[in-house]
Amino acid sequence: MHANGFGVLTGFEAARRYGLQNVPPDRSVHLLIPEKHRVNSAKFALVERTIHMPTTRIIDGIPVAAPARAVLDGVRRIRELDPVRALLIEAVESGHCTTPELMDQLDSGSKRGTATPRAVLKEISTNIKSVPEAIATSVWTQAGLPPAEHNVKIYDPRGNYIAMPDEWCDEVGLAWEVDSFDFHFKKADFAKTIDRNNRYAAAGIVVVQTLPSRLRTEPDAVVAELRSAFRAASRRPRPNVVVVRQDRAA
Repeated sequence: MHANGFGVLTGFEAARRYGLQNVPPDRSVHLLIPEKHRVNSAKFALVERTIHMPTTRIIDGIPVAAPARAVLDGVRRIRELDPVRALLIEAVESGHCTTPELMDQLDSGSKRGTATPRAVLKEISTNIKSVPEAIATSVWTQAGLPPAEHNVKIYDPRGNYIAMPDEWCDEVGLAWEVDSFDFHFKKADFAKTIDRNNRYAAAGIVVVQTLPSRLRTEPDAVVAELRSAFRAASRRPRPNVVVVRQDRAA
C-alpha cells in the first residue's frame, strides 16, 4: 500500500521472517523502493528510496530482501552495540549469510550508520560466536596483553583433549573461561567444569574464570586479574601442549 507495488521488505521485520530471534523490538515495517519512485513514509511504514535494490526472496507471498541486506538495513539504524552484535552473530551462525557477504553489502551500499556493524563484523571475522565473547575480547584488549585466540582446542602431547577455552594466550599458555553461573548451576555441568579445570592443572595451564556479568559490572577488576594471571604464567615455561586451530567457514 505504501510502496505502490514496488516495495521490498527489509530490516528487522524481514529478519523476523527469516526466523532470526535476536531482533530488536522495533515493530515498524521498512520497505525499499526504486530511487525513481516517490512514495513517502507513513505511520508504521518506513519507505526508503534506493539505487541499490536488493536481490529478493519470496516469503509468504511477500518479496523480502536477502538476509545480508535485511539485517544490515536494520542495524544501521540503531547505535547500541550489543543488539547489533547479537543480530549479526546470529545471522552468520545460523547460516543465513556469511561475514564476507555482509562486508560486501556494507561496502556497496549507503555508508550511513555503518560504523558499528563494520566494527562488529571485524569482531566476527576473528571467530567470535556470541555477545559475551565479543565483550570479553574488548576487556582483553583493554588489559593490553598479547593477542588471544578464540575457541581453539588444546591437547596434551599424547593427543588427549584438555579443553577449548573462550580465550587462549598461546605465548604463555594462559586460558580464560567466561563461565556462566546458570550453566554451572546444574550438578552435571559443575562436574564437567571441575574435570576441565583439573585437566588444565595437570597440563600446567594457568586459567582465569570470570562470570559474564563481571565483564560489564567490574571490567577494571577483571583486567587486573588477567594481568596478574599473565604475569604468573610468564614466570614459568610455556606448558607442553598442542593447539589445534580450525578456520572458520566463510
